[in-house]
Amino acid sequence: MPTIPTALKQQVETRADGCCEYCQSQNRFSPDPFSIEHIVPSSKDGSSQLNNLAYACQGCNNCKYNHTEAIDPLTGKTVPLFHPRQQHWSEHFTWSEDYTEIIGVTPTGRATVERLRMNRTGMVNLRRVLHAMQEHPR
Repeated sequence: MPTIPTALKQQVETRADGCCEYCQSQNRFSPDPFSIEHIVPSSKDGSSQLNNLAYACQGCNNCKYNHTEAIDPLTGKTVPLFHPRQQHWSEHFTWSEDYTEIIGVTPTGRATVERLRMNRTGMVNLRRVLHAMQEHPR
């Protein structure tokens, strides 16, 4: 995999405002470093150009791995995962009433929530604390 220049990494982080472009977690509250993630993986001929890079927390990046599709748990159909450069987060996801869980509202949203395990126990607990501190959602 080609090395991504530091300046390009900084552009990706700045564009994301320090938040995971999938689960919206904030890097300033994360115990783990965030990654620059290839939306279309290098292993599937994805480029290291700005329009194919996303800022991702370690959990989302690890769960996404090299996947670009997943199964919508409602329909059982294979659908594309959320693409942060081509789609708007609010069109595919919403927050639960208490702001602790991400709810997929489209086939892509539901499949992405499942594949990336966006409601991991640790994340739900962190969101609960951050919401109480008025730090979530951003």
